Amino acid sequence: MEEKEYKAPRHASSRGVPERISELWDRARDSFGGSRMMAGTAGAAALVLLAAVAWAVTSAGSSGADEPEPVSQNEAASDSPSPSPSPSPSPSPSPSPSPVGGQDSQPPADDGEDGGGSGGGGGGGGAEIPSEAIDLSDWKLTLPTGDDGDPTEILQPELDGYSNDPLFTVTDAGDAVRFRAPVDGVTTENSSYPRTELREMESGGGDEAEWSSTSGTHTMTVRLAFTHLPEEKPDVVGAQIHGGDDDVTALRLEGTELWITDGDTSDHHLITDDYELGTVLEFTYEVEDGEISMYYDGELETTLEHDDSSNYFKTGAYAQANCEKSSPCDESNYAEVLIYDVTVDHS
Repeated sequence: MEEKEYKAPRHASSRGVPERISELWDRARDSFGGSRMMAGTAGAAALVLLAAVAWAVTSAGSSGADEPEPVSQNEAASDSPSPSPSPSPSPSPSPSPSPVGGQDSQPPADDGEDGGGSGGGGGGGGAEIPSEAIDLSDWKLTLPTGDDGDPTEILQPELDGYSNDPLFTVTDAGDAVRFRAPVDGVTTENSSYPRTELREMESGGGDEAEWSSTSGTHTMTVRLAFTHLPEEKPDVVGAQIHGGDDDVTALRLEGTELWITDGDTSDHHLITDDYELGTVLEFTYEVEDGEISMYYDGELETTLEHDDSSNYFKTGAYAQANCEKSSPCDESNYAEVLIYDVTVDHS
């Protein structure tokens, strides 16, 4: 049989493995006195071991002619294909703010939505006075100060730069307006309960607004959180529609029960019985064709039939408690509502 020529691997030295094995065999033979018989199995084993070591050494110690040239980082970057840019993830909807709970707690800071109606306010935080947090252009403010039956009123343009700590001021985060009504506050002529509350005005805030429930469409949306209730009678109104002579309907919290009222019926429609103080909610009145539709967090809750031409919106903290029904009779006992945004539209 014709003997094939041996070719060394690419990393081997110029001396092939057969030559090295022969050389190692001769050395082993000489060490045993030239007798192959005396070498025996031990010599063969030693020879195999030495051959393996020699092979490893020659492979590792081969010349660098066949090894790749080192590449700099800049060259590697220029030769590598650029990865396709990852698509930007779609923004997830902002989660609803978590309830904070506790009588003196503040609701969470910014929930990702911008507050304020058209014409100003709603900076999303950092406001130093109420008019920087919500639009007060078409409102007047009633405070539980002054004389009984004749409480203090703040109108435009004074209201635009007005603040009263702790009754009417911004939160520490500057993202909402705090309305506080202590049970020992003064009241309006037709009520026995104190309030720090906005009353809707005509454009510019000069005259009191009045509109018909049977003509046009009238909408108010308010984002608010109830944060404190009076002792013994834990009851407060956060938003309402008022007629010329009486209440029409209101959003009222009593303990943990959130109600929609109908005139003097305070428990007309229950929205939830487990409201937690500090939870931010959105409430909408939509009045059209003699019907008032009311929405809680975007869901229709109930409707009321109503026919009147002297309506207006109100929002703030209207305590349903006083010193006769709640103790202690001082400023430490109060109702409080935070308003993050309020918008009104008439069309």
